[in-house]
Amino acid sequence: MKSVTARGCVAGAGIGALVAAAVVDLLATGVDRDIGLPQTAVLLLGAAAVLWPAHRRPAWLTPQLRTAVPAVASLLCTLDSVLRSSALFGPGEPAILLCLLFVAVRHCPRTSVVACASLDGAALLALPVRLFLDDGDFLLSYMVIGLVLIGLTVAFAAYLRSQDYRRTVAVSETRRSERLAIAADLHDFVAHHVTGILVQTQVARMMAESDSDDLDPVLAGIERAATEALASMRRTVGVLRDTEDAADRRPVGDLAAVAGLVDGFSSPVQKATLHREPTVPDDLPHEVQAAAFRVVQEALTNVRRHAGDATEVTVRLGYRQARLEVTVSDDGRGGSQLPAAAHGGGFGLVGLKERVTALGGELHAGPRDRYGWEVRAVFPG
Repeated sequence: MKSVTARGCVAGAGIGALVAAAVVDLLATGVDRDIGLPQTAVLLLGAAAVLWPAHRRPAWLTPQLRTAVPAVASLLCTLDSVLRSSALFGPGEPAILLCLLFVAVRHCPRTSVVACASLDGAALLALPVRLFLDDGDFLLSYMVIGLVLIGLTVAFAAYLRSQDYRRTVAVSETRRSERLAIAADLHDFVAHHVTGILVQTQVARMMAESDSDDLDPVLAGIERAATEALASMRRTVGVLRDTEDAADRRPVGDLAAVAGLVDGFSSPVQKATLHREPTVPDDLPHEVQAAAFRVVQEALTNVRRHAGDATEVTVRLGYRQARLEVTVSDDGRGGSQLPAAAHGGGFGLVGLKERVTALGGELHAGPRDRYGWEVRAVFPG
């Protein structure tokens, strides 16, 4: 609140000083109407361009128009004064032109920033010609001072423009990262559960046709997968609706949750087994455990999508030379009865590779020696 108040005070002081300088110009030129009218028009145009509130500024009043028109009017006024040998200028017009130069460098598009800034700078440097055309020493001194002021104004405006650009890029990258993270959550968790529902539904239909007594466990699995999918979706939507504590609300997993993931994958037609070596520590970094969980989850989802004929799926967790090894292999031959729309868009392994390499690990996915598929990830512990 204090910083906002301070900014308001500084802005108010700047506006007051600019208005006071313009009033001095008007008072100095108001004696002679022929001399005062052109400069008064320039001052009114420049003051309107600088002081017009942004929230009330019409769409047609672009930065190019705001900075170029007053500068052109000032140059025409200077030319008129040379032709008639009668004109004045005070502190107001140079101050307005410096403000317009600042606006041009900071806010004009790249295609017009040089032209608009050049007009403002030329108008500022041409002001003493109105009075001191024959005084070369004064003109030279004014040019030096004017160039220094122009350089300082351009440098400050360019610095703020670069900060605006960096801020825009940072916001864009943050939003992109958030979108990618949310997309990864939707793909990893919701797609995993929904694919499980689809597969188990197909199994249930097959059992219903054969009047099997094992139908109830399959229906229970469908119910559990649907509940987990809704919970994952609810957490992800919660992240979208409320950014506070978003990291704590995102769906996560660790090595301990891998066991439940494997148990939930098993079905009457596919057996999943977890082999965790005793050397695997429980205190691995949370980021590594979460990434290992995602690797297992994505690999199991791909088994359902692309290897529906697999009967055995093996998940191995090992720890050698301070590196966590996660391996998921199956004995499928590429058979799948899922609809084409449920096969995925190929983003799963791409996202996994990005996640694993970001932690300094390696990911390999490919066919096994005889048949089946294997996904292997290695993380630094």
